[in-house]
Amino acid sequence: MSNIYGEWLKAQREAAGLTQQELATAAVMTRSHIAHIEAGRRIPSKEDARRLDRALNTGDVLSSFLPDDDTAVAGYFESALQLEQQATMIREFALSFIPGILQTERYARAVLSVPFPPASEQERDRRLVTRLERAKILVDPVTPVVWVLLDEAVLRRRIGGPEVMAEQINHLIRLAEAERIQLHLLPFTLGMHPLMSNMLTLMWFEDQPPVAYGEGLYMGKIHDSPSVVQELQHRYDFALGNALPLKESLDLLRATARDYEHHG
Repeated sequence: MSNIYGEWLKAQREAAGLTQQELATAAVMTRSHIAHIEAGRRIPSKEDARRLDRALNTGDVLSSFLPDDDTAVAGYFESALQLEQQATMIREFALSFIPGILQTERYARAVLSVPFPPASEQERDRRLVTRLERAKILVDPVTPVVWVLLDEAVLRRRIGGPEVMAEQINHLIRLAEAERIQLHLLPFTLGMHPLMSNMLTLMWFEDQPPVAYGEGLYMGKIHDSPSVVQELQHRYDFALGNALPLKESLDLLRATARDYEHHG
């Protein structure tokens, strides 16, 4: 994006005599997010822009003149998307399908093709580009650290057909073998486990407390209450303790990929 927006924000912050951290505290954001916006690397969400306006007493300038953004996500996911891009550690749990940052192009296209009511082809393409852009956080070989906990149901639900599933599972295997992600599976034989009611993302940051994001049908919520986040962390840890070790998880992934390749 053009950096005129970021430069204007920086000028207003300095005119108010605030450091990035002081503005971040006043606007209930992170210092690193402020730094990214000022450098032109990020566009704030509408809610972030409104908080910046209030913190700097700039009326509605920052919220009214947001740069054009081609990012296409559900409204309830906007804030979580910003946090995802800033996180130094991400722990994902998925019950129904592969988390967005790990999806291949064909798998993502299949996932995005089923919402109701139907979206136009142009809108589906915008959502696909956004999802693939999210995955680029894995290009950095170190940050964020990513843990992935998958219910076996994720592997068994055929999204896009056998060929797409085999490609997607092999992508996960490559990421795990390259030690870019730590991956564990919760097998059907485990029965009930404490994360069965929802998908969950836990995120840690350089300069703010951890948060949790839960998502269901047409709804998503960021949890920043320390007690709630801690409870969800405990649930994740408990489930992780009952998951298959990495080697056994990879063995199951490879066997499942072979089955899809055979049937494909």
